[in-house]
Amino acid sequence: MGIIFLSTKAYSYAKEISYISSLNQTLSIMNYMEGDNSNEKGDISFSKRVLDSQLLMKNSFIENGNMENTQTDEKQVDVVENAYNEDSIEPAQENVETQVVEENNIKATYTDTYTNVEIKNSSKYELTEEILNPDIVLENKKDIIILHTHTCESYTPTEKFNYNMTGNYRTTDLNYSVSRVGDELAKYLQEYGYNVNHDKSVNDYPAYTGSYNRSLEAVRRDLNENSSTQIIFDLHRDAVGSMNNYAPTVKIGDEYVAQIMFVIGTDGGGLNHPNWQQNLKFAIKVQQKANELYPGLFRPIIVRDSRYNQHVSKAASIIEVGATGNTLEQCLGSMKYFSKVLDEVLKE
Repeated sequence: MGIIFLSTKAYSYAKEISYISSLNQTLSIMNYMEGDNSNEKGDISFSKRVLDSQLLMKNSFIENGNMENTQTDEKQVDVVENAYNEDSIEPAQENVETQVVEENNIKATYTDTYTNVEIKNSSKYELTEEILNPDIVLENKKDIIILHTHTCESYTPTEKFNYNMTGNYRTTDLNYSVSRVGDELAKYLQEYGYNVNHDKSVNDYPAYTGSYNRSLEAVRRDLNENSSTQIIFDLHRDAVGSMNNYAPTVKIGDEYVAQIMFVIGTDGGGLNHPNWQQNLKFAIKVQQKANELYPGLFRPIIVRDSRYNQHVSKAASIIEVGATGNTLEQCLGSMKYFSKVLDEVLKE
């Protein structure tokens, strides 16, 4: 019996060494492909990080004599999943089927189309071919500002993200509001190599009235720090009246994530806004790529007469991430795919 036991242990140890050797070879190949540039963008770095996590866990098990914890593929997967935390990075799935979820959703409507992009025009302007053509050229694709006019907007609580509401689907705890979604977007964009200023100023509490005046002051402060920034995202959570279970969702592969929607303002309300056509062109350019990679991730672009502070830049927009019926998990997931789309657009 002792001989059998020792043989089994030896075989298990050999399997562990073989597994780690294989991972080391894979990592060496990836290191060669990536070169010495630690800021290089691309999906290889995502894959390398996953393999690094697996390798560290495997080494830890051997050093602590816990090889039996890695005897089955199922347990190996559990180990790797448990290694992830709030700061973990997971690669966006590619070449997978996407499908819009109809339950607790509202049928998308639109008035205009440009190539594969649908637009709901609620402004006073006719959207001509010239206006819609996404021929925008950005001089600065490296710097990005994320902020929130309605910083306290939140989602349907879950076991993982349960919180005390400060108002109707609102909370001053920014770990559970749309600000947390901004953190997730910033994390992924930084991983792709972008410089991100995530401004988490609370602009809608204690007073909701005047939120846009306060967020304009915030974005002007941010632009004073880096006046060349052109890409500005004002992240919101959508809502439709009293329909609290409204949850625009898309299934990407096996993952359910919140749908996203651009809202673009114009000068139709009378306020000076020389950038609105450029803002719209940028949104169309991003959504064209999104509809190629992940059809249904974006709902139709909404164009309105309000300005929404978008006059400050040629690539400024509101992005509605999910709605009251969505969970924070779903909204965090959608940022993984949005950042992938945005990186593909900005690399062109």
